[in-house]
Amino acid sequence: MNAGRPPGPDAPQRRAAPLWHGLRAVAWGFLGIRRSTGLEHDAAQLKPVHVIVAGLIGAALFVGALLLLVNWIAAGAASG
Repeated sequence: MNAGRPPGPDAPQRRAAPLWHGLRAVAWGFLGIRRSTGLEHDAAQLKPVHVIVAGLIGAALFVGALLLLVNWIAAGAASG
């Protein structure tokens, strides 16, 4: 076992995916439709920070959309 030791030169390199990959993965997660191969691919390439930032952005957009929807419905009910 090589626990605690850095990987050797022949170890596979982990490429970091860009932030928009994290946004896409979180969007699929919000919808609840994701293949297991896609999940494994994301787990291998995405940085946890990217997923957290994408989740916060997605949650803020969702809450903002709900607030807009409620205000629009309330304005329509008050005038009609």
